[in-house]
Amino acid sequence: MVGPAPRLAVSVAGDGPFVLFLHGIRGNRRNWSAQLEAFSKRFKAAAWDARGYGDSDDHPGALQFDYFSGDVLRVLEHFGVKQAHLVGVSMGGRIARNVAIRWPERIKSLTLVSTSPGFDAMPPDEVRRFVTERRTPPTPESVRRLLGSRARPGAFEALWESVRAVRDEPYRKTLEASVAQDRGALLENIRLPTLVVSGDEDTVYPPEMARDVARRISGARLVMIEGGGHLLNLEQPEPFNKAVMDFINQNQKSK
Repeated sequence: MVGPAPRLAVSVAGDGPFVLFLHGIRGNRRNWSAQLEAFSKRFKAAAWDARGYGDSDDHPGALQFDYFSGDVLRVLEHFGVKQAHLVGVSMGGRIARNVAIRWPERIKSLTLVSTSPGFDAMPPDEVRRFVTERRTPPTPESVRRLLGSRARPGAFEALWESVRAVRDEPYRKTLEASVAQDRGALLENIRLPTLVVSGDEDTVYPPEMARDVARRISGARLVMIEGGGHLLNLEQPEPFNKAVMDFINQNQKSK
């Protein structure tokens, strides 16, 4: 295990192969409500609150970004899971790919949603903009810009509730650790079935970045959702769920 071990809150539904959903930097496990409802019909679907988020405990001292990867392993061990399907959005995708690189034997499939290979992939001015925007207190207008033009009714309200629930100190630690430590991941080392999902209107990690991630991972599949912004699981749960479930079903049967 990496780092200290705060108590983690995890929602679980259903029975079958284990699917773990990892939220973004201003999210929590409730962002995955539509996924737990859909996936629990065929799988044991779980969504966590990362350390410092939602109902999970905070931790004292500085944060190492690798702690999140260790926490994923803790969740798998807690549920007695030898191999899991990992699905992560934005920061959750960065955590998921780090787990896939470090402990590939524990991962059955990997789904990377609206995410990046690390901050070295962004020009310095884009990194500065990313940090500035996330250090600035969010407003309804800034949060609404994260969504694409085809976001379902209620998506903004769900996202705004999530953003407002973030605790300042853990969030600051997570942002600083992300930018300082999660730099350039060796995507070429991933040898797992991988699905990359992006919205064609994502302004945080634009579609070109998703195409590059998919290109660098051998055999990766890319799904681009029209009218999708940064939080596809909240915005367009039906096409999102179908794409991810089809991919997981295929790889669950193939091994």
